[in-house]
This record gives sequence, C-alpha cells and structure tokens, in this order.
Amino acid sequence: MRLWLGNTWVGWLLLLCLGPLQAAPSVDDGAAARALLEKALGYYHDQGDMAFAAFSRQGEFVDHDRYVFVVDTQGVMLASGGPSSALIGRDVSQVLGPDLRKAFKQALKTPEGNGIQQAEYRWQNWADGKIERKHVYFQRVGERILAVGYYQPRASAEQARALLERAATALSTDRNGTLKAINQLQGGFLEDDLYVFVVDMDSRRYLAHGTNLRLLNTDFAKIRDPEGKPVGEPMLALMAREDQGEYQYRWKNPVTGKVEDKHAYLRKVGNLLVAVGYYSP
Repeated sequence: MRLWLGNTWVGWLLLLCLGPLQAAPSVDDGAAARALLEKALGYYHDQGDMAFAAFSRQGEFVDHDRYVFVVDTQGVMLASGGPSSALIGRDVSQVLGPDLRKAFKQALKTPEGNGIQQAEYRWQNWADGKIERKHVYFQRVGERILAVGYYQPRASAEQARALLERAATALSTDRNGTLKAINQLQGGFLEDDLYVFVVDMDSRRYLAHGTNLRLLNTDFAKIRDPEGKPVGEPMLALMAREDQGEYQYRWKNPVTGKVEDKHAYLRKVGNLLVAVGYYSP
C-alpha cells in the first residue's frame, strides 16, 4: 500500500512539472474533465475551503473515474474524491527526492491568472491496477491547486511513430537484444495500447510481438483480421516495394479488449518488417 501511495504522489507532482500537453485529449473525456473542474472551481469560489467535504465524498464531484482533488502549495493533500483520499492531511513533499521536491516548488509558481492548465503523466489506475497515461486539468486558486484527471486508453499517432523509430534504431544496432526485449516486455517497447511486432521478411514469420507470444514463429502472411480480411500479406507486399509505409486494419486493442480500427506504421530494417500501430476511437 505504501508503494502505491508513493507512486501516486510522484505521478501527481510529475503532472505539475511536465507543463502544457503536446497532444490534444479525447474530446468527450477532455470536455467532461474540464467541465467537472470548472464546476468545482465555481463551487470553491462560493464555499471556500468548506468545499473540501463535498470534493471528498462520492457525489456530484465524482464522475466515473474522474474526480476532483486539491493540494495546497506546501504539498499537502486537502481533498480527493478518489483513492488518494487516504492521503488527505499528509504532507507528501517530505517523501520526495530532492530533485522532485525542487521541481514541485518551481511548478507551484504558476500564476493564478494563467487559468486552467493541462498536463499528462502516468498514474496507477485503481480500477485495474495498471500504470496508465492520465491527462489532467488543473488551476491554482490562491494557495490551493484544484485538479481533475482522466485515463487515456489510446495512444496517439505521434507516440506510435516515436515508438517505431526507437524500435527500428534499436534493431539496427542490437538485433538479438532488441527482439528479446520486445518479447519480454522490456526496454520501453510496450506503452499503453502501443506495442512493437517484428517479422522476418524472408521466412515471413513473427520474430517478436509485444503482447502475444503465441504468434512467434507463425506465418505472418496468413494473418487476417477478426472479419477475415488479409492483414499480413498486404503489409509484406507493401514492404517488398517500399522501405516504409502505412496500413489500416481492424484488431483487438490489448487495453480496452475491443476490436477497433488500427493504423500501423511500417519500417524495413534489413530483412525485418517492424511495425507499431495506434487505435482510433
């Protein structure tokens, strides 16, 4: 339990230190989280610190996995409608390393007049126990920071391209070590619903797969989507003509468990087809 709480607070402090987001959040989740924060800000304007009681119980300030939480500028949790309510009243700044403590103090200099800010960080999802990406909206009001966040099950196209670049570079310098790392879920080659898979274009068989080891050594050319549409053969044909490309198909999202539209980025590294795809809502 202590480890989970510590990671929670490290994640919260990181969100303040990361600054503005580069990628836009999902419209529905983003709008709902921002609306909940705006509602909380209005309530806090009217009630002041008396609002903390309402923020800390299951009610109008909790919306599914979105909830309001409040921290003061000294690092003390003042209110939370989520699992971190167990930390209310605790000064978390004392459990941080010196570098994070210094970064937190810098983040607290954000002027109140800057309005609602956004950031992204990684936090343990209490519903499934996984470390997942979370997007947060927050605003400083005097000596308080009010915030609402939500989990993001889908990575972006930019993140998929970045992961493909890392995997291609690693394979070109250490082929065997990288294949082993991908298959052992190590080396940073698995991020939320993003994963790498690698196919030997000569044998046309999987050499590595970031989520399904049962596919190793199977014939990639015979792979089809859940509706029977060819997936492997078109990708192999494309890579026989080009050094890189893109392909769209339907596939099961390992995070949501649902069959969704997937857009794959492909790269040729020697005789290897390397791919990373992202899922569309």
